[in-house]
Amino acid sequence: MTARDESKSQHPAVVVVYLLRDGATGPEVLLGEKRRGLGAGRVVGPGGKREPGETAVETAVREVAEEVGLRVDAADLEARGTLDYRFPYRPSWSQVSDVFVCRRWQGTPSGSDELEPRWVSVAAVPYGAMWDDAKYWLPGVLDGGSVRARFTFAEDDATVSGYTGTGVEAPV
Repeated sequence: MTARDESKSQHPAVVVVYLLRDGATGPEVLLGEKRRGLGAGRVVGPGGKREPGETAVETAVREVAEEVGLRVDAADLEARGTLDYRFPYRPSWSQVSDVFVCRRWQGTPSGSDELEPRWVSVAAVPYGAMWDDAKYWLPGVLDGGSVRARFTFAEDDATVSGYTGTGVEAPV
């Protein structure tokens, strides 16, 4: 997205990063409980809002460092798609998120005022504790796929009421 494209968007630009490693019993992903702000109490990947003039990759590098204390190299970020979140009953929550996966970093994860990170088996991701949309697209992304989709949330601002795009599957 160029600066010109960004200025046309009425929704804030954000990023989310899923750090993956090989654990003792299979692949693991770094997730954490969001401590404050939009989504407080939900399980999420590190991420956040893009600052003015910042690219999605620059935001991803900065947010991972701020939220979980890890240093990632921009070249190690794998772009996996874009999610357009629409909240018709609470428009201020609508946003567009770039999604990244990363398999290399420096440091040991540590908590912050935003997130308390923990490694979770990919086979045991707690989708019920995450935003409702994650169960539709995150399994595919964690399995090597990509996503480009729009999710619309219902009047409760928690449940997905509809979606369009690619890389989305109905949850089992």
